[in-house]
Amino acid sequence: MHILVDTALNNGLAEYSNLGDVAMLQVAYQRLRELWPSASIEVLTESSTNLALFCPEAKPLPRSGRDLWVGENAILGGFERLLPPGASLASAGFSRSFRLRYPAAFRLLTHLRLAIRDRRNVRPSVNSFLVSLKHADLFVVCGAGGFTDSTREWNISTLNTVEEAIQRNVPVVMFGQGMGPLNDLRVQCRARKVLPKVRLLSLRGARGGQAVAERLGVNPSQLVTTGDEAVELAYNARARESGHAVGINLRVASYSNVHQRVIERLRPNLHNFARAHKVPMLPIPIAFHAWANDHLTIQQLLKGFDDHSDGGINLDTPLKVIEQAGRCRFVVTGAYHAAVFALSQGIPIVGLSASEDYTAKFGGLQDQFGLGCEIVQLDKPDVCEQLASAMERTWKSADQVRLPLQESARRQIELSRGVHERVKKNLSFRRNGASAAVVR
Repeated sequence: MHILVDTALNNGLAEYSNLGDVAMLQVAYQRLRELWPSASIEVLTESSTNLALFCPEAKPLPRSGRDLWVGENAILGGFERLLPPGASLASAGFSRSFRLRYPAAFRLLTHLRLAIRDRRNVRPSVNSFLVSLKHADLFVVCGAGGFTDSTREWNISTLNTVEEAIQRNVPVVMFGQGMGPLNDLRVQCRARKVLPKVRLLSLRGARGGQAVAERLGVNPSQLVTTGDEAVELAYNARARESGHAVGINLRVASYSNVHQRVIERLRPNLHNFARAHKVPMLPIPIAFHAWANDHLTIQQLLKGFDDHSDGGINLDTPLKVIEQAGRCRFVVTGAYHAAVFALSQGIPIVGLSASEDYTAKFGGLQDQFGLGCEIVQLDKPDVCEQLASAMERTWKSADQVRLPLQESARRQIELSRGVHERVKKNLSFRRNGASAAVVR
């Protein structure tokens, strides 16, 4: 049994710097290992060293080979960037169509191009990817917050990879996916051609996600909403007693529509609440990369309250962040996975949103957990009053919602594991070189 796993991890130095994405990978890998103990499981990655830190038994497969093979400029290389937008789009379409219809000729042209110029020595990685895909019995896309308007590059790359696997008769399943809001017409067009061919698509529960998937042509029989894969990691490490601190996080990024002035506006509310209740505020960072650096934002929120805080920069594994959340009575967060790590332990949250994307994410958590999740819209004129009221309500209700939240987490874990079991039950493959197939 050979399983190939794709992820939602970032590129380059930022690849393992979002601990929510890392948590989803850890849970997905562990479940696959439990279901198929003797399987060879390869994970597409740019850093075998970092993969070994979080999934020690996983086999790394260089992602650069996949990226070039299914990329939009596999033939033209950097010259594609010199084309006008319309020509560039047409070139990408031609490259994709040529690759799917004439893979041998496409491989020859790609190797000829790399023989002329291959500064990063990608050619061996291309060969490794194609060999792995040739022998794959299952292609898995583990949990992701993709298929939104802020993740076009990941969307296109993932859809191209899934299409390549399907073309080679490798069954594809996608676990714990975020879906929408998605208004990007180019991504919609590609998704309508690819996603209906996926054997199983489980959604983590962003509000409206199932409707988006169905509009993209996915049959409802192929869809199931389970909750986020990272719920299991947090639930299993849940604190045994209720904490006393307030956890904080605010996602400042272009895709969150949260900017510096929001920090200045929220800071007095957080400080006033903590001083009134005589409790500490603890950092709950998730992202540590250039375009979303949570620990720096948290440091700014704590300025004047705890000037010695490092913003949580040393919380460098999902488990460390989960344990930090376990010390809190409730968490105020603008980051989705900080909310997941808290709610899964029975700790209520106040979600901070200034975008359609984050409102859908936090709304999905409301739907999944049923209670203990308030949403404050940061673009409202009375945001300070709304935040103060939400924090007071959440503080008072923390003891009452703790066990119901944990029960909701347990149900989500059962649903999510049930989907994995369903894949194992339905996966059959013929030996002696025959192609794999998922039997409905």
